[in-house]
Amino acid sequence: MKRAAAFAALAAAALGSPAPTLAQAYQCRLPHHVEATRPVQPDGPVRHTAISGYVLAASWSPEYCRMSGNRGSMQCSGINGRFGFVLHGLWPEGRKGADPQWCAATPRPSPDLIRRNLCMTPAPRLLEHEWAKHGSCMAKTPETYFKVSGILWRSLRWPDADHLSRQPDLTAGKLRDAFLQLNPGWKREAIGIVASRSAWLREIKLCYDRHFLPARCDRADFGPSDKTALKIWRGL
Repeated sequence: MKRAAAFAALAAAALGSPAPTLAQAYQCRLPHHVEATRPVQPDGPVRHTAISGYVLAASWSPEYCRMSGNRGSMQCSGINGRFGFVLHGLWPEGRKGADPQWCAATPRPSPDLIRRNLCMTPAPRLLEHEWAKHGSCMAKTPETYFKVSGILWRSLRWPDADHLSRQPDLTAGKLRDAFLQLNPGWKREAIGIVASRSAWLREIKLCYDRHFLPARCDRADFGPSDKTALKIWRGL
């Protein structure tokens, strides 16, 4: 009940806040319209498991665009903007790795709702996927899921990755230090990092408890130790 109350409070605050939600964008111009997409097909079983916490995953766009080869997309083309950290998704987590997923096929987000969130997550298909796989297990409507995601997103400040990328001795710990300096309410053990095998930054994962307070990440979400060397692709 406490978890539901915490989610409801965030949802109520979000519904009362019409401000657009932005990624760490160097610039962002919304397209005039977004075409309706096909329904997302589940990539795993339906799981209506209890929620024990949440992970907010923020992708580092320059690295994604370098590795994906998807140069024509909104996220990578530069036509609608240039992006730094973008919201990959807000994910409910369950105990022992049994995360809730694919809880409902409908309702689907409207093209207009997807459009309004493209400066936070500049990938229409990804927005639809995140709602279907994760959001449908947290909220009754995609509007509530994306607005709660936006509340959390707007509460965060992101490090200057361009500046950090120029440090010859950059480590995962220094990236965590930079995040903590900007977000003093956070704890080191709640800041996860995803890097490639060749040590390039891919994502930051922020771990929350059931009440949306920073919480210790499990080993998989925490990622490399503080002493691990790290590189950041600037892409500009």
